[in-house]
Amino acid sequence: MSSDKVPVYVKKELYEKVEKFIKDQGGFSSVEEFIEFVINEVLSEEVTEYKMSKEEEEKVKERLKALGYF
Repeated sequence: MSSDKVPVYVKKELYEKVEKFIKDQGGFSSVEEFIEFVINEVLSEEVTEYKMSKEEEEKVKERLKALGYF
């Protein structure tokens, strides 16, 4: 992975919240490190499509009918 960096801009209020979080909770040496960690975590999460079983689908339809949607 390249060590090249590019600037990213966030609202000052958010930056200050991250600074306070780091000061209070620790675990990160800088706001930049925290932001890189969070972005990596979000992007590395597997996106899995949830498939309902026929039984689950029927239960949802029954609930929606009871609410007047069908």
